[in-house]
Amino acid sequence: MDTVDKETRSRVMAAVHSEGTKLEQQLIAILESAEITGFVRNEKSLPGKPDIVFMDAKVAMFLDSCFWHGCPKHLRRPSSNDTYWRAKIDNNVKRDRRNRAKLRGMGWSALRIWEHDLEKSSLIIQRVRRALERSETKNGARLSQNESEQPEL
Repeated sequence: MDTVDKETRSRVMAAVHSEGTKLEQQLIAILESAEITGFVRNEKSLPGKPDIVFMDAKVAMFLDSCFWHGCPKHLRRPSSNDTYWRAKIDNNVKRDRRNRAKLRGMGWSALRIWEHDLEKSSLIIQRVRRALERSETKNGARLSQNESEQPEL
């Protein structure tokens, strides 16, 4: 059961922003700590409006919160208004899949970073570097021998 009335809950949920969030700031700090640069934020011209985009490399990153994007590990669906929330989150998951597929169809790499992955900054850095290296390979650049496969998150 929700601890606040319907109007209060609606006001709280409407105040949730999709840009400039604390999670986004954490991800940017991780990238900057690894001296990964050359990205833009919240690119509206691409499907799904990725949170971080490396335009030249054609790498798009989505930072997905566990609640809004239906994390299989951490989603706790609200107990009240179950029909609404189930449909809302399920539609978000479907939309996310469509947007990543559209990007791949346009020749982009689409990385999904879950909110809970922010605790694993070294793995995020490895994933981003690997995606950028793959892009360089597609464009004919050579990689050094020590830049081999790295673990997934």
